[in-house]
Amino acid sequence: MPLNLDWSPEEKAFQAEVRQFIADHLTDDIRRAGQLRTSVYTDHEASMEWQKILHARGWAAPAWPKEYGGTGWSVAQKYIFSREMSAAGAPALSPMGISMVAHAIIAFGTPEQKAHFLPRILTGEDFWCQGYSEPGAGSDLASLQMSAVRDGDDYILNGSKIWTTHATEANWIFCLVRTDNSGKKQQGITFLLIPMDLAGIDVRPIVMSSGERVQNQVFFDDVRAPAENILGEENKGWTVAKYLLEFERGGAAYAPDLQGRLDVIERQAAAKTNDDGVPLLDDPDFSARLADARIRTDVLEVLEWKIMARLTAGQSVGSSASMMKILGTELSQAVSALAMDLSGPLSMPYQPHAGRPGAPVEFFTPPADGHVTGSPNDAIAPLLYFNDRAGSIYAGSNEIQRNILAKAELGL
Repeated sequence: MPLNLDWSPEEKAFQAEVRQFIADHLTDDIRRAGQLRTSVYTDHEASMEWQKILHARGWAAPAWPKEYGGTGWSVAQKYIFSREMSAAGAPALSPMGISMVAHAIIAFGTPEQKAHFLPRILTGEDFWCQGYSEPGAGSDLASLQMSAVRDGDDYILNGSKIWTTHATEANWIFCLVRTDNSGKKQQGITFLLIPMDLAGIDVRPIVMSSGERVQNQVFFDDVRAPAENILGEENKGWTVAKYLLEFERGGAAYAPDLQGRLDVIERQAAAKTNDDGVPLLDDPDFSARLADARIRTDVLEVLEWKIMARLTAGQSVGSSASMMKILGTELSQAVSALAMDLSGPLSMPYQPHAGRPGAPVEFFTPPADGHVTGSPNDAIAPLLYFNDRAGSIYAGSNEIQRNILAKAELGL
C-alpha cells in the first residue's frame, strides 16, 4: 500500500492548534533553553517549567494511554506535535520518567503502583534516573552484578551504577538488580524502583568532556529498599528492561530535531564566508555536506513515517527500534560535526556560559561581563559535538544494535 505523505484537514487543524499553543505559552527564556542546549538534555529548571505548562494543557505525555493521563492522539498527531515543538525550539522533557519508566509501570505495574507513580511523574513531583549500566556491565547489560538480597519485606542492595544521568536531581531511580545467580545471566535480574533518599546511597558526579556533570556513579552500600517496589516479577526484570529499551531506542522521532538544527546551520552558513570570501552556503564542499545531511534526514523522516503507519495499524516496531537508533544517533553526530566546521576557530574557546547546559559546569568561571567570542551557536558547537559522541554508545551501543538487526532481519 502506498504511503500517504499528506496531512489530512483534521491533522492540519491540529497543527495550527499546536502552533498557537506554542505562541501563547513558550516564553523567551524557555525557548532559549531549548535552542541553546549543549547536549540531549536541556536546562533542568526550564525543562521542568515547560513540563508544568504542558501538563496544565494535558499535553505532557502524548504517548501514554488516555486513561493514565495521555492525550488520546493518533500517531500522526504525536508526530506533528513533536515536529512543531522542535521547530519552535521548545526544550525536550527529561525522558527518564515520562518517556521511559512510565511505560514500564503502565505495562507491568500493579494498580497501586500505577495510581501512585504515574500522576507524580506527570506533575514532575517524582523525577527519575536510570540505574542500568555498571562499571563491568555496559553494552553487555545482562552481566550486571549489583546484588539485591531479600530480607523480610526489603531487599539489601550492594553495588554501583554508572553513567546515571541526573542522579543528583532525581528523587527516584529505576534499577536492574541481581536477585539470583544460579541460571543464565539474563535470568535472576529484577526491576526495582528505589527512592534516592535511602540511607547508604552515595551519588558521585562524573565530569564530562564538555565540563557538565550530568552523569554520575551511584553507590549502594547495604541499602534497604522496599520489596513492594518490584516492577513485574522477581527474577524476570530482563523482560521489563527489554520492553523499556524499545522506548529508549526507537520511541522518539529524530528527524524533527535534526531538521531544526540543519536550518540553523544553513542560516549561519549564508552569513559566513570561507577563506576566499565565498559564502559558506555556496562553498562546494560545505554545501555538499549540508545537502547530504539534508537528504539523509529526509530519508530518516520517511522511515519514521513508515513506522508511524505501522503503529497506527497496531503493529509492533520490533527491530526497527534498533535501526532508528543507529540512523538517528549517527546522523546527529554528522550534524554536530558540520556545526563544528561551520564555527571554525570560533569553536576553540571554552565558553559553556553561552549555552544552557543540562547540568552544572565544573572547573569554569564565566567572565564577569558574560562576553562570548563569536555567536552563541559558535560557542556551543564543540559542547554539542563532544556530548553527541555518546549517542552511538548509550541505550545499547550501535554495534549491539547492528548485531540485533543481523540476527532479527538477516538470520545471522
